[in-house]
Amino acid sequence: MPETVGTVIHSARLVDGGDVREGAWVRFEGGRVAAVGTGDTWNSAGQQHPHDTIVDASGSWLTPGFIDIHGHGGGGASYDEGAAQILTARALHRAHGTTRAVISLVAAPLAQLEARVALAAELRAEHPDILGSHLEGPFLDPGHKGAHDESLLRDPDEAAIERLIGAAAGTLRQVTIAPELPGGMAAVAQLRAAGVVPAIGHTDADFSGAQAAIDAGAGILTHAFNAMRGLHHREPGPVAAATRDPRLVLELIADGVHVHPEVVRMVFASAPGRVALVTDAMAAAGASDGHYDLGSLGVDVVAGVARLSDGGAIAGSTLTQDAALRWCVETAGIELPAVVAALTETPARAIGRGDDLGRLLPGFAADAVLLDDALRVTGVWCDGARVA
Repeated sequence: MPETVGTVIHSARLVDGGDVREGAWVRFEGGRVAAVGTGDTWNSAGQQHPHDTIVDASGSWLTPGFIDIHGHGGGGASYDEGAAQILTARALHRAHGTTRAVISLVAAPLAQLEARVALAAELRAEHPDILGSHLEGPFLDPGHKGAHDESLLRDPDEAAIERLIGAAAGTLRQVTIAPELPGGMAAVAQLRAAGVVPAIGHTDADFSGAQAAIDAGAGILTHAFNAMRGLHHREPGPVAAATRDPRLVLELIADGVHVHPEVVRMVFASAPGRVALVTDAMAAAGASDGHYDLGSLGVDVVAGVARLSDGGAIAGSTLTQDAALRWCVETAGIELPAVVAALTETPARAIGRGDDLGRLLPGFAADAVLLDDALRVTGVWCDGARVA
């Protein structure tokens, strides 16, 4: 039997680029979007091939594939624990619509981090859904350590950063850093010069300190409001610096635990087109309550909320991105196109992949999610192939 030439998904409500297009269709070929249109033009000469797979969306929502630039695991597996665990967690999140993800790693000794970013680079060569790695530690403020082992935190220095960049072989996407640490501003500039996006996070930086870090090259605010100074009317802190500066993308964890829905609404309104929804998910995402490890620390998950066994600090989430989508629409009252952008084109742009990921446009990666009227995933395509 002849091989399938491509895939056509038609009769969909396409949510992309801030708009909704009724009766839309897309055609995938060779892992890329070959064409996009509306109506019956998908069936016209030059669009459909005899052996295409045809999917009738029957009015379902169709979006670009979700992109998570900050997550630590899922399906009972942690990204810090090796290749098999990474692939297990990715399978869980892929089934929930996250077609591409950055592998986030918690604080660890430098040699271990080198090995882990090198492994992420190896996996990326074989698995297109893995975009590279994100170091959330060790260059963090001990006073805002969150779910990181304080004994493993350190000030940044040029040699350590060069070792990590070298081990990642061009796949280190993001490094969270407290810019007020000794050597912090120089590290921000060093990372930016190497093509890595510095992210302000786990920090005691105030408004002016965050502004200085943005000027030095920071491009992301790691999980806004969490592990940083709050938004105060006389001391606005790093969130206010981020919302006012168009150079920065703000991560938000939309799980109803990390940030109040009214604050989520406020951030979407204050920084339109610059919110990236992230899961910050740990191993319990898509798995049961119980005891887990996050790096060197124990975590207890009760009623879907992860907290450190020692001290009770929030320790990541059990979120999947489709759940974040529903929560933002149903609870925070954000319009669907804005939420979809925060799951797709904005995170792609934040890590320098806005030219080929996060949209359903000709030439872009053939990543897509089909959702029913309740915004539940009914189909996922990654690199043009339908996945479980």
